Amino acid sequence: MYIDSHVNLHHEKYAADRDAVIARAREGGVARMITICDRIENFPAVIAIAEANADIYASVGAHPHYAKDHRDLTAARLVELAQHPKVVGIGEGGLDLHYGFSPIEDQLHVLREHIAAARATQKPLIIHTREADELMGDTLEEEMGKGAFPLLMHCYTSGMGLAKRALAFGAYFSFSGIMTFKNALDVREVAAMVPLDRLIVETDCPYLAPVPFRGQRCEPVHVREVQKALCALRGVSEEEGSALLAENFFRLFAMITRPT
Repeated sequence: MYIDSHVNLHHEKYAADRDAVIARAREGGVARMITICDRIENFPAVIAIAEANADIYASVGAHPHYAKDHRDLTAARLVELAQHPKVVGIGEGGLDLHYGFSPIEDQLHVLREHIAAARATQKPLIIHTREADELMGDTLEEEMGKGAFPLLMHCYTSGMGLAKRALAFGAYFSFSGIMTFKNALDVREVAAMVPLDRLIVETDCPYLAPVPFRGQRCEPVHVREVQKALCALRGVSEEEGSALLAENFFRLFAMITRPT
């Protein structure tokens, strides 16, 4: 069984053949998927995909790139939208200082609203963080002091220091096709350190296709390659790794029904 914890099925790259993409994932053994909201205005399209497919769930949130467009977004609004029975996570939200598409003040404000919503709903906060290790660690530490919330560090590419700080908060970590890239030694180093019961895999498609599909459009079915790479890195069989990763996924996203 394969689980894809982070896909973007509403993305325009899937507009022409979304049903075929989903069908290929199922045929390849992908049993559950979470399609991720990146803008609040896209939430209707995101949740419609989840509503139409029993094996697909959704999140609600605004990516830090678009924080400047979500200054008025409140935790109350996120909590309201998260009441939908197929919404299983808050986000993705976070901080991105690599591109800086939104001012850091806006990113921090919107992130804190996401955190408050995750705390209120106890649905996992799906974090995007890039080149913001110290600020992200400080923010999470401060906010955890106000009350705990479940946490997923998605598509993790940050440093060992933030990883250890997040583990102290009880975070889970998901790794994408990046960990199969030749030069991603630092990502594999973190993936080798994270406790086995805190690991999840994802594709973050339509980008970041794993080897041997690098350069192509990434699809949920490619999560098989990420899982194989992670199992090899950790020295566990694919059968054992599949069961372990699925157990972690269903523990974190407790609202998602397990396959019978």
